[in-house]
Amino acid sequence: MISPGFKTKIKLHCLYLLEQKKVSLLDSIKRVTEAANNETKSSAGDKHETSRAHMQLEQEKLSKQLNELNEQIEELSKINIDIIQNNIGKGSLVKTQSAYIFIATGIGKIQIDQETVYVISRESPLGKKIIGLNPGDKTALNETEYVIESVQ
Repeated sequence: MISPGFKTKIKLHCLYLLEQKKVSLLDSIKRVTEAANNETKSSAGDKHETSRAHMQLEQEKLSKQLNELNEQIEELSKINIDIIQNNIGKGSLVKTQSAYIFIATGIGKIQIDQETVYVISRESPLGKKIIGLNPGDKTALNETEYVIESVQ
């Protein structure tokens, strides 16, 4: 049996992981920006333009990742984990025969209190399969059967 605060621990751990990614991403953006500024001061010619274009593309890619990460953080923050749900939906903690699944945002496999938890989005292939299911229901994905034991 899991502890009453298990779902809270999962959400807080996920927010922590996303914030750590954000810090790392902001550091990468800062380094690329500084490199672009230094390149502007020291280079000339075609090589300079090519290098600058690559740095601009890298900045755009990192900015897009930052926007997506901010959306994940916002989406996860909005989830009310205190709502009691009868069927699987956003914010559900699902116990299957092999693991726990938390329906939130695509983070992947984490460990909480020696338990494996898969944090997935509703839009993931498994998320689409289990949304709306109830305890006792079964579904399969990639030749793996999932038996829904409980929903919190």
